[in-house]
Order: sequence, then structure tokens, then C-alpha cells
Amino acid sequence: MKKIITVLSLVIALPTAAFAGQDNVGGCGVGSMIFKGQSGVAPQVLAVTTNGSFGNQTFGISTGTLGCTQDGTVRSSMKTAMFIETNKQQLARDMSVGSGETLASLSHLIGIEGKDQAAFNRVTKENMASIFSSDNADSKQIMVSLREVLASDAQLSHYQTAL
Repeated sequence: MKKIITVLSLVIALPTAAFAGQDNVGGCGVGSMIFKGQSGVAPQVLAVTTNGSFGNQTFGISTGTLGCTQDGTVRSSMKTAMFIETNKQQLARDMSVGSGETLASLSHLIGIEGKDQAAFNRVTKENMASIFSSDNADSKQIMVSLREVLASDAQLSHYQTAL
């Protein structure tokens, strides 16, 4: 029983630990603008505190100002990271051919619209070698590479923020 609990704990903890350092400073609002580009616990806490103390994220989202948009979708990069971690081999296979259930699931998690699906499949196929830069690439590396690939494509660049 202890072995099962230990293994289950590792399966849950490893993907979480891999993404603990990912940028997540406050979303949008004055605090996020003031501390943009800074990393570490202090800037994150200060950005969130600034946004929360002054209620400026609500104002920014309502008005489309302060780095906020009104058409945003709440997404979880952690969910995407965990998906990639548990489906790396299938995802690599699907990207290499430019289609498949795992690639379709990833595009859904990222929020790729139907009109952009073919472009997403094409771009991931063309850039599969850079997305999976090595045989033992971890999920964080894959997400960073995928973000860069999406950012470099005019049609798909607006999806990079979903990663």
C-alpha cells in the first residue's frame, strides 16, 4: 500500500514541480504592469497584492485597459503541462504526422479555434523537431518550444499566451 501511495504522490508532484517556476505574475492590471518581466516570489506577491488591493483587474477587464482584454478565456497552463507530461510519446507521434487525437486534445486545451486547426496541425508538424528538441525533453521545454513556434506564426501567434 505504501508503494502505491509513494508512486501516486510522485506522479502528481513531478509535473507540478516542473512548472512551479513558470511565469504567473498577476495576470493583468497595474501590479502586473509595474512588475512585468521580474521573476521571483516577491514581484509575484507584490503584483497580485497591488491588483487585489486596488481592485484594478476588475476595472481593467471591464474596460479593456491595464493590459487586460475583454475577450480573454481562463485557461490553466498546469492542465496543459500535465497533459503533455502524460502524453509525450503520443503527442510526438501525432505532431510528426500532423494529426491525431492527442494533437487535437492539446489544441483544445490551448483553445485553438476550428478555423485555425489545420494551421496548428501544419505548424506543429513542420516544427516537431524543435518542439521536441531531444528525446528526453521535459514538459516545460516542450511548452516553451511550442510557445515560441506559435509566436513565430502570424496566424497562430495570439495562442502563445495560452501556454
